[in-house]
Amino acid sequence: MRALRRAKRSRRGARRPAVHIPGAAVTVAGCLPGLAAMTALALCAHAVDRSVTAARTGGHQLAARVAAPPLTAPMPPVVPRTVWAGTGQAPGEQPPPRYDDQVVAVFVHHTDSPNAYRCADSPRIIRDLYAGQTGVRDWDDIGYNFLVDRCGTIYEGRAGGVDRPVTGAHTLGFNHRTTGIAAIGTFTAGAEVPRVMTEAIAALAAWKLGLSGTDPRAKVRLVSSNSHSRYAAGTPVALPALAGHNDGYMTSCPGAALTARLPQIRDLAARLQGRP
Repeated sequence: MRALRRAKRSRRGARRPAVHIPGAAVTVAGCLPGLAAMTALALCAHAVDRSVTAARTGGHQLAARVAAPPLTAPMPPVVPRTVWAGTGQAPGEQPPPRYDDQVVAVFVHHTDSPNAYRCADSPRIIRDLYAGQTGVRDWDDIGYNFLVDRCGTIYEGRAGGVDRPVTGAHTLGFNHRTTGIAAIGTFTAGAEVPRVMTEAIAALAAWKLGLSGTDPRAKVRLVSSNSHSRYAAGTPVALPALAGHNDGYMTSCPGAALTARLPQIRDLAARLQGRP
């Protein structure tokens, strides 16, 4: 009997393992007796677990939304420079291209050449522009990264790869981190600007700017590299991501008629990137 009483006292004095119970569950348990209280605790704990899981899942979904890739646009068809360069350039004459880290702005130009040309003549026109810039001006290559004709055909200009951030020679002071797109023709006040030409410029700008996640309607920070531009060398400037040549240099290029179309080109380029 003494042994039995000692066993009962031992069982009464044994401590149960501690269980962490949320404050809300303790309140519920205090209002319910026995089995009902334990049932309520189990249900409450299940609800807490589900809430934590839901919160964690929601957090992952939010992180996925925040980490979404930048808006881009597909690459439009581009005619390679071999089509217009032909055999006029001696092997080894072309120096190696230079590159920037990325393209964050596009400058639009016009070539200041006649408008009444057949689109089949575009390669010859580009070849003549190349000859003038490398001959008379003694440049190492054609300055424009791309050229667009009146039929909306896009041509590769400066060598180095259309999908790479090739440093051009198109906008004095702002050739770094930019691409130069030249509309073949003269687009001063009153000149007709073909719709297919502006659509091609927009498609090209949307793709190139999309590679760096840049909104064509935004302004970007560029630093002038030449005091003969509109800004002294070393000056940081906020310029349109899709700009006219005259935004960075004292010139009438790309002509009043094409300049007037730049807002529409920006909007179309943004839509092609999928922006609202």
